[in-house]
Amino acid sequence: MSISRRALLRAAAVGTGAAVAGGPASALGTILDAAAPGANPRFSRADLRCYVVVLDGLRRGEISSGLMPRLQELVGQGTSYRAAQAVYIPETLPNHVAMMTGVRGARNGVPANLALVRGEAEVRTLERASDIVAPTLFEVLGEHEVRTAAVLSKKYLHSVFGDRPDSTWDPAPQIPESDHAPDVFTVDALLAEIDAHDPRFAFVNLGDIDRMGHVDVTGAGPRPVARTVVLADTDRQLGRVVDHLRDTGRWGRSVLILLADHSMDWSVPHQVVSVRAAFDADPLLRGRYAVAENGGAGLLYWIGDPAARARAVARMAALAAALDGVDRVVPSGRLELGERGGDLVLLVEAGWRFSDPGVDHNKIPGTHGHAVTLPIPFVVTGGSGLVRRGVELGDAVRPLDVAPTVAWLFGVPVAARRYQGRARVEAFTAQPV
Repeated sequence: MSISRRALLRAAAVGTGAAVAGGPASALGTILDAAAPGANPRFSRADLRCYVVVLDGLRRGEISSGLMPRLQELVGQGTSYRAAQAVYIPETLPNHVAMMTGVRGARNGVPANLALVRGEAEVRTLERASDIVAPTLFEVLGEHEVRTAAVLSKKYLHSVFGDRPDSTWDPAPQIPESDHAPDVFTVDALLAEIDAHDPRFAFVNLGDIDRMGHVDVTGAGPRPVARTVVLADTDRQLGRVVDHLRDTGRWGRSVLILLADHSMDWSVPHQVVSVRAAFDADPLLRGRYAVAENGGAGLLYWIGDPAARARAVARMAALAAALDGVDRVVPSGRLELGERGGDLVLLVEAGWRFSDPGVDHNKIPGTHGHAVTLPIPFVVTGGSGLVRRGVELGDAVRPLDVAPTVAWLFGVPVAARRYQGRARVEAFTAQPV
């Protein structure tokens, strides 16, 4: 693990027993009292440990598949949300950034994995630390002297959050082509970080389920071969985290937020959508558009004469909507993606994938980014007495809710942060003090 410059500058002020300044808004306390009448135990924020673990690409139904008994046990010990959904675009970078900022792409600067950055005139991965333009939970908790860590298996997740956490892990060893470290090494790094620095907040990404899902050609079948193996192994790694917290005496003061960043869908080779042929055949559009391919979604940009934008965008929408395999074409503003989200978002149907600059560009059978991959698991659990046990709720939670929930747990005034998510106080029995 490496230590950030911010951590070094204020290291003397950071301690595991530091008191947290500020309190939650009175309205949140009222909601909490209504959710848990008569419950008034006192839990110290100074003792609290919160771990957000992203099971990258996990489908909600896979928890009860029999392959993930440790995760299923954790679900039963906490509060789960059956209507949880990712935010658009349901890809890795935008949803992780939404978790840590509590706001959508229009405000945090990362609406998709790949986007056109107009000032740079290129389509690229939004993986630079400067791409995030909203405060993250790492900075917010740092202001309240809460030590933070990031243990993220994917290289571009490590780079996009940069040195914002107090401690970071440069994922290694990396699997060639996938740019991620296997879950076993990621968990090794997390346990080492817990032992060395005991962060009060840790953000963790386990990437094996997603990476194996992308390449599993049996994914659309009733029992995907590679995915079956990796689900069971990721469950074992999650169990290692729980066992370590128990063995080191931390479990009773731990809150775990377990969720996915998106789900997963699979397509066969001939079910591919590409706009290139249709757009290049149109005199108005030819040479005056750009496309950012995001698996099950395509971000479409007009880069020609601004005076012709309205007519050109309408032409793009009509031509794209007429293609086989297209579910719908949506103005990016409706999805709150901001300028980097383009003019239009093309979403494919279930069982299809988007591929540009040509139909042979995206050869990956497992994909996400479209509507069918929005549903995700979202569970608040852990050993702390703060957690409500055995509850399933129908609230429409989002990754946006992670930042305000964690901020609320540590006593950060949530209303002042202007989050688009909300603190999920209904998942807890009491208000930490």
